[in-house]
Amino acid sequence: MNKQFEIGVYEKAMPNYLSWEEKLKVAKEVGYDYLEISIDETDEKLSRLDMTKEERKNLVDLMYKVGLPIRTMCLSGHRKYSFGSLDERTRERSMEIMEKALILACDLGIRIIQIAGYDVYYEETSEKTVELFEENLRKATDMASKYGVILAFETMETPFMDTVEKAMKYVDKINSPYLQVYPDIGNITNASKLYKHNVLEDLKKGKGHLVSMHLKETVVGKYREISFGTGHVDFEKAIDNALNLGVRKFVTELWHTDDAWLDSLKEAHNMMSSILERLS
Repeated sequence: MNKQFEIGVYEKAMPNYLSWEEKLKVAKEVGYDYLEISIDETDEKLSRLDMTKEERKNLVDLMYKVGLPIRTMCLSGHRKYSFGSLDERTRERSMEIMEKALILACDLGIRIIQIAGYDVYYEETSEKTVELFEENLRKATDMASKYGVILAFETMETPFMDTVEKAMKYVDKINSPYLQVYPDIGNITNASKLYKHNVLEDLKKGKGHLVSMHLKETVVGKYREISFGTGHVDFEKAIDNALNLGVRKFVTELWHTDDAWLDSLKEAHNMMSSILERLS
């Protein structure tokens, strides 16, 4: 019988110098079911949105050759080019990035694009940035509806959207099947310490709207590059609750930081998949 979940891996867990074929092969050999592609704010990653048709086909062919697909996208490029920016050119670029990401998703077979829960990142939040964010979020969701690709908020490390409850405020406002929530359990665990609330109760506020989950370790005040099992995230309870809420796709989020990256990758996969297998 097929297992009741899929576990993917964030592309940045592997060295950037690896080719697409090497990344896919490593992920498959470790035991992952799929890869999450990164489109961050760097020119290098954003240039992927302008891949030629031939390059896109070659990448799809590689997925079939290796036997491991790319099924989700972490679109963090909006950190620099934000929906809510006061600069009109920046907002125009944000919408251009959004549409190109949706087209790339269609071409590669990506079902879910995780979008950053920021109105702005490098600017100060104001009533105007929040207003512009919502205006462009509506436009982005309309685009997603046209292309048939789900957008889902990542719960972030800033107060604007660091909880599922805050993400759901916009999901409810927009009220579209193409805008959902893709929580980062590490980030919402940190938020639970900050706001003195129960992380699992926050997770439940997204019931019916949670499409995937980032499995990431954190400690108070630090949101990345923490080894699994050394922080304060209760993965057992988080995964159990996520499964009960209908989540079936999970991605281990970690970063390549040293030469022991492959060991870190294996440890993350083995730890998380063992919990998933036991609870599902």
